[in-house]
Amino acid sequence: MELFNNLLLGLQVASDPTILWYCFLGVFLGTAVGVLPGIGALAAISLLLPMTYHMSPTAAIVMLAGVYYGAQYGGSTASILMNLPGGPSAAVTCLDGYPMAKQGKAGKALFITTIASLVGAMIGLVLLVLFSPAIAEVGLKFGPAELFAMMVLGLVAASSMGTGSPIKGLAMVVMGVLLGMVGTDVNSGAARFTFDIPELMDGINLVALAMGLFGVAEVVRNIHGQDDSQKIEKVTLRSMIPAREEMRRSYPAMLRGSALGSALGALPGVGPSIAAFMSYAIEKRVAKDPSQFGQGAVQGISAPESANNAAAQTAFVPSLSLGIPGDAVMAIMLGALIIHGITPGPMLINEQPEMFWGLVVSFAIGNLMLVLLNIPTISIWVSLLRIPFTWLYPAILVFVALGVYSVNNNHFDIYMVAGLGVLGYLFMLLRFEAAPLLLGYILGPMVEENLRRALLLSRGDPAIFFDRPISATLLYVTLAMLGWTLFKFLRRSLRTSHI
Repeated sequence: MELFNNLLLGLQVASDPTILWYCFLGVFLGTAVGVLPGIGALAAISLLLPMTYHMSPTAAIVMLAGVYYGAQYGGSTASILMNLPGGPSAAVTCLDGYPMAKQGKAGKALFITTIASLVGAMIGLVLLVLFSPAIAEVGLKFGPAELFAMMVLGLVAASSMGTGSPIKGLAMVVMGVLLGMVGTDVNSGAARFTFDIPELMDGINLVALAMGLFGVAEVVRNIHGQDDSQKIEKVTLRSMIPAREEMRRSYPAMLRGSALGSALGALPGVGPSIAAFMSYAIEKRVAKDPSQFGQGAVQGISAPESANNAAAQTAFVPSLSLGIPGDAVMAIMLGALIIHGITPGPMLINEQPEMFWGLVVSFAIGNLMLVLLNIPTISIWVSLLRIPFTWLYPAILVFVALGVYSVNNNHFDIYMVAGLGVLGYLFMLLRFEAAPLLLGYILGPMVEENLRRALLLSRGDPAIFFDRPISATLLYVTLAMLGWTLFKFLRRSLRTSHI
């Protein structure tokens, strides 16, 4: 009964015309920003933050939240159409979304993405409503040892994301971890692998890495004429709706991705990007025919899209109920609340019930708005593929340069994205997948930071990772996964040698 009263209170707050307007404005801007390569929700929210000074706290957080989860929807559009991820979490969608577009199924891919995003968001929202206290309690049990073990598991799982050899996948993960070590050491302040280049003191720009390895590399490959074939479909409502078999394969993937994303989003410091990568790796492992991944498998779209949108909803749990931001975007959200005199923490739900439950209900309204915004515009987005490549590719490079430059206002990042584009093209020639490298880059610094914290707490005793039940279980699963991968590789090598 109390839950029903809370939701009714939230509905009263969220249905206010002013709140509805700011909710719509947020999801609209978030979708637009997500489509543009390299801009991302972080830059958009940072720019919009001064606008919230004269709003009510509820209107401010509803609008900023709309930008956040709206960007998750929009980020997949450029990934599917042009292999150009709008943000790190959308990079996974490139793996199967872009091949679908080249097969003339761009409309279907965008439709599945929209439905998967809605399913993930709604499941994440239901879990947020029902289990917020329990989720927050579980999140508190994840200390440095548990986070280290979980991220190591994610790195090992990422090695199976590519379509080629798992050994190549592991090599790319290791390379990503090494690239993540470039910059200033958090503990000592020493510069690492910067080669006396001042611009590398803050590390390699994540946006430049994603844009270079996926977008610029794809442009270079197509300019060289290796892959210039692309079917252009005539988009109608009938052509956008997936076949029954495609939906049969999509729904279980959506449910698995939503469950995983909801769980990972609620953990401090994890977020949608890791949820998307890990859900893709899981789908590939449970699939009867893993070889279809990377060739246009619908599960390769529906699972990560539902995961990152579910994570975007539950990411508010540690931020609001514990005062622990999961990522930089959540940190800005907390900053907006503090500016309005609201202190995030365990007492927030009791002290500010109108704001909290109004925000929760606005999630549902905002996600429905996003579906109504996205499905009618699918034909408009697909029409971009009709633009001649001689016009499209220069425009892509201009957008990439603008997006990368806008992050730090530094021209060095433009040179970096060009160099990383060449590196990405070489990876394509050598059949090395870029996605594991990107996840290694994202998780590498987190693995190192949590490893150091855990060892500081245990005074250098590595037994801390096996004395704690959660971290020990995760590490044993990681070792089993590594052993299975090596076993399959050796078995395949023996078969090849006998032939």
